[in-house]
Amino acid sequence: MNAVRGPINPVSECWGFLLRGHGRPATFLSPYNPPRYNDYALGRGFAKVKDLLVYEADALEGYRIPPRFLEFRRRLLERRPRLSVRPLDLKRIPQEAEAIWSITNQAVSGNWGYVPLGREELADVLRQLKPIADPDAIWLVEDSGQAVGYALGFPDLNILLRRIHGRLLPFGFLTLLRGARRLRDYRLFGLAVLPAYHGLGLDVLLYVSLFEALQPRGVHLEANYILEDNARIRNALEKLSLTQTKVYRVYEKRL
Repeated sequence: MNAVRGPINPVSECWGFLLRGHGRPATFLSPYNPPRYNDYALGRGFAKVKDLLVYEADALEGYRIPPRFLEFRRRLLERRPRLSVRPLDLKRIPQEAEAIWSITNQAVSGNWGYVPLGREELADVLRQLKPIADPDAIWLVEDSGQAVGYALGFPDLNILLRRIHGRLLPFGFLTLLRGARRLRDYRLFGLAVLPAYHGLGLDVLLYVSLFEALQPRGVHLEANYILEDNARIRNALEKLSLTQTKVYRVYEKRL
């Protein structure tokens, strides 16, 4: 070992200290900390190694998908009739998990901080999320019936956890299960497309499908953990008129 990097919680995939955006509450499975934590890291000899960005869109504040992207979707599906977009099939969770696992390990293998994702590890995460899974927030794009990309979102349960003060018993879990489908706040946790399909705009196709499905609820969507040097995803989100609202910073110290 020649360096230590963090903070990282490998159980819930929480990365970094919140650097900017302290006035906004943390979404489900993302961290929160006072600003001084960053000073603590610097004071102990740590230095920035990577920033992770957060973008948001809020339908109740007037956000709409720019019309040119709706036209882009129409033309893309017209030119490539083998492509189709569909929501998650809750009756086929094992098969859906297998497709997402395969795409993930191919699509993000070159990303900074990537560690191969085990099949059982992902399947276990999806099993845990199944009680709150919302097909409107999980979309797959297929080529001739074969999944080649996905967008994985889920409701922001932190809103309900604050309401029940973090207590699942005796009846808090009922509030959690019943309230999840009524939330308007969602987190876009992951978006990935197989490398062979990069440059076609499938990431835009997935995002548009997800947002349109949730828009009738007045959705507030947070897309987070976007690598600061991931120009492709940043460019897509910014062209879609999402607003950058938070920054998480990961630190490193040589040993």
